[in-house]
Amino acid sequence: MHRVRSTVNRVLLGLAGAVLFGTGGLVLFGGLDLPASWHLHLPAHWPWSRSGDVLLSAHQRTRFTGQSWWWPVVIAALAVLVLLMLWWLLTQLRRHRLNGILVDSGDGEGALLRGRAVEGVLAAETESLDGVDRAAVLLTGRRTEPHVLAALALAPHADPGTVLGRLSDEALTHARRSAGLDRLPAEVRLHEVKHRAERVS
Repeated sequence: MHRVRSTVNRVLLGLAGAVLFGTGGLVLFGGLDLPASWHLHLPAHWPWSRSGDVLLSAHQRTRFTGQSWWWPVVIAALAVLVLLMLWWLLTQLRRHRLNGILVDSGDGEGALLRGRAVEGVLAAETESLDGVDRAAVLLTGRRTEPHVLAALALAPHADPGTVLGRLSDEALTHARRSAGLDRLPAEVRLHEVKHRAERVS
């Protein structure tokens, strides 16, 4: 379901971009008076083909302005549109947290392992590794195909290669086996902890 929703979002964003790009190109095409400059004989009904053309005619712009309901409806519609676009943008930017992992319990129905519990265990085991000062773990993806996002704060003496090797061989392997998963892909971000200098007197 998540993959289908992502595909639909990409298609809708692509269509919206194509419509806006095409409309802007037509307006720019007419605004620069390119049909006349290039001696193009466009049909009479072709939109925005001359520099004096406008997006909406005076009649279209003022048709309902005398009605008391017109401006409240316009303002409300624009406000709803802006809110919907902001909501859509935020849903594209944020990562969806996985609530649980579906574990094969052997009875044909399966059991749901809480995502926050797995995150907590993974973070605690990762922080116990030598060279890791702090660890934050987030589960994303699907219940049957989870994905780990981890951010590690490394101590100044830590070797990143060694930390990543132990994370893969120990913490991630333990989590994968406990959940009965064939694979548990992970994306790890590393940064170094900067300690404040202290004066010694």
